[in-house]
Amino acid sequence: MSNEQAAFADELRTRIIQEPDVILEDADVMRALIAANDRAHGDNVVDLRGIAMDRLEGRLERLEDTHRSVISAAYENLSGMTQVHRAVLSFLEPTEFEDFIMTLGTEVADILRIPGVRLILESHETPDNGLAAIRNVLVVKEPGFIQEYVGRGRALRQVTLRQSDQLTPMIFGRVAPAILSEALIVLDFGPDRLPGLLAFGSDDPDHFSPNQGTDLLSFMGSAFERAMRRWLG
Repeated sequence: MSNEQAAFADELRTRIIQEPDVILEDADVMRALIAANDRAHGDNVVDLRGIAMDRLEGRLERLEDTHRSVISAAYENLSGMTQVHRAVLSFLEPTEFEDFIMTLGTEVADILRIPGVRLILESHETPDNGLAAIRNVLVVKEPGFIQEYVGRGRALRQVTLRQSDQLTPMIFGRVAPAILSEALIVLDFGPDRLPGLLAFGSDDPDHFSPNQGTDLLSFMGSAFERAMRRWLG
């Protein structure tokens, strides 16, 4: 060993003795030391402590992955909650019916970052031409349409998340080619009133997926029902 190497070894030894935590907290350094220790014992010696450490290290890595996943999910949930609350506040603010409807296609769509928002109302009557200004958001259909479009022969749920299909143009019209998944919120306006439907369309096929939670959308639907009842009188 040269004088330079000896001096370096002495300095390194002194630093390790002074600050052993630096070594213990560095996973790569500890792996290198354990590997060197195994080589020193030779191939015929089984180091049970090293095997146990490898297993513990694997468990720790899995635990860290789970921890990161939980944090990511919590962040996404908080972000989604913030978006929904902002959207609800935006459609509670207008004092005119036309502004109330138009807010869905402007502020709510921007807040939720989706290209399509539609309000579907069932009616026995032909739509009034005076509604032309909000036609891009409000869609009026014959009674039974919501059951047919959302239920497809099954009982209606308050919230349905799914990918779009050939029937999507029936409510999203000209923006339908951009809609790859949709969230459908069935609205109950009270006794003796036909139901409504709040439809959100995304250009991401996985944005609205059946395996996602629906609590936030249920809350938004309930808030929208109460706001809409003001205009229905």
